[in-house]
Amino acid sequence: MKLSLSLAAILPACALALGACSSVAPVAPAATALTQEVRQTGEIVDLRSGQRLNPEQLLARLAAAPRVIVGEEHDQLSHHRIQQWLLAQLQGQRAQGAVLLEMLNPDQQAKVDEVKPWLQSDPVVRSEHVAKLLAWQPSWKWELYGDLVMEAMRAPYPVWSANLDRSEIKQLFAAQPTLQGKHSNLANEAKVRAQQERIIREMHDNQIDAPRLAAMLSVQQQRDRRMAERLLAAPAPALLIAGGYHAAKDMGVPLHVQDLTGSAPPMVLMLAQRGASITAQQADFVWFTPVAPAAAGTQ
Repeated sequence: MKLSLSLAAILPACALALGACSSVAPVAPAATALTQEVRQTGEIVDLRSGQRLNPEQLLARLAAAPRVIVGEEHDQLSHHRIQQWLLAQLQGQRAQGAVLLEMLNPDQQAKVDEVKPWLQSDPVVRSEHVAKLLAWQPSWKWELYGDLVMEAMRAPYPVWSANLDRSEIKQLFAAQPTLQGKHSNLANEAKVRAQQERIIREMHDNQIDAPRLAAMLSVQQQRDRRMAERLLAAPAPALLIAGGYHAAKDMGVPLHVQDLTGSAPPMVLMLAQRGASITAQQADFVWFTPVAPAAAGTQ
């Protein structure tokens, strides 16, 4: 799993309560080619049983869950193709309540809400124009995310932001507030702190001082908490797409969901390149994809 936690990356990194809508949508003909592509992409494992699954078997399990988190490697196009397929296929099985994206900030929500009804009328429009209308952040490469975002924006369910605004992150970086929670509180959970410290240090080649590390840990925790709050507030069934470290059950959003609800964590599907070490403590399912080079300039 790859997730840059540098300040430059997290800065570009709730809003309106949208009602759930919609009936189950038919599978679009264009989905056939994508389905064929996805069926040939990698291997799916149920980490709880060790069973190998085909995409349709995975889909049936995800469709039954009220909340799902899909963890990605941001720079892997195959992960976004799988996500696009999941959105189309889940909506074909039951009405989707909401989709949440780490890539959207609260200050973009009004733009999403304005553009979405227009796109649902199926206008002829270049996706790059939609990116401009949404004020899509350049740090999330549109050539990787464009098809996925267009799938969600043309669908009948609401799309919610799941991240923090730049202004919020700046304030949190300076103030470093402590979260309360049995599972997620860095002050109480040494294991969570150790994992996140290790990741941040690795991302910075161990060239990071203690004050900056502490600030980045605080921001990361607050981002996870925001995603958990948004996921819980969204109309169900809800699906959150986020980086793998946010999705992980042993240190990310699921811990915050447990703290906020006292109930079981959401179902987690991790997308990872073949050879990655993903355990049942981190996810319920893993979809291993072929090893591919990182796209230049991605987070």
